[in-house]
Amino acid sequence: MLVDGKWTADWHPVQAKDAKGGFVRQVSGFRHWVTPDGAPGPTGEGGFAAETGRYHLYVALICPWASRTLIARKLKRLEDVVSLSVVEPALTDEGWRFGNYPGATPDAVNGAIYLHELYTRADPHYTGRATVPVLWDRQRGTIVNNESADILRMFNSGFGTLADDGIDLYPADLREAIDALNARIYPRLNNGVYRAGFATTQFAYEEAFADVFGMLAELEQRLAAGGRFLSGDRFTEADIRLFVTLVRFDAAYHGLFKCNLKRIADYPALQAYMLRVLDVPGIRDTVSIDHIKRGYYSIKSLNPNGIVPAGPDLPGLAPVRVPPAA
Repeated sequence: MLVDGKWTADWHPVQAKDAKGGFVRQVSGFRHWVTPDGAPGPTGEGGFAAETGRYHLYVALICPWASRTLIARKLKRLEDVVSLSVVEPALTDEGWRFGNYPGATPDAVNGAIYLHELYTRADPHYTGRATVPVLWDRQRGTIVNNESADILRMFNSGFGTLADDGIDLYPADLREAIDALNARIYPRLNNGVYRAGFATTQFAYEEAFADVFGMLAELEQRLAAGGRFLSGDRFTEADIRLFVTLVRFDAAYHGLFKCNLKRIADYPALQAYMLRVLDVPGIRDTVSIDHIKRGYYSIKSLNPNGIVPAGPDLPGLAPVRVPPAA
């Protein structure tokens, strides 16, 4: 992580923990908003007006938080408005790195080698982890926002007529229901898998484990009762936030994060739902199981030897290539 603008060695995913040894996620440090006219958003200062070519999105395909924003950018047809860089999947001793791994890109905007360089350009005295996603402003040479939930909503409504109005991911009549879903799913499942994987005590792990599978059981029951998506036949940001965890679950969280009671493939309604979301035009393009597995299994504290499993076979996704017998 960065301390007063300087990179410190011996990176570890658990930067803070609670009294029970539970994983505590870092609070995002940049919270400005892009708005159609540049007026201030819900947080931060104003002056970030929606313009074609002004903003650049940095993501990692392994990261569910970054993938939220990538999906919103795709569905709102902002690819020609907001440009994109993708870091390599494996975490290095200096965090996320730009390079030539298949599916990754160099940083064509700032010429950075490591993502943390962007944080110190925005704030020479920044202290904290250098996380994705990052929404960058070319004009002011700074980070607009590094909170995925904010960026998702910015892409939905902050770019005004530059975005496709054919889909509304946060419609007014469903906002209360969406917020309620997010408030339950995030701590128990989205962040619950991390709380299990990065727990530092048995108690904290078992508490998170119970939350994860309690939430999955609740969602299985909800989806089995009918409806294509969480809000019936209308696809919303709540579906994006759930999907990005589900699509990584069997490939990474089940094994590496010790969330091994069941797989998503063992929940008929959840599995069918995940495949329906995958079939929403554009979403499959944002998913790379190769990046997901190579990224998560590069976390040295959880997988010191860096061996990436060949499996599992994931229905509806890329088939496993079984290595030939020796």
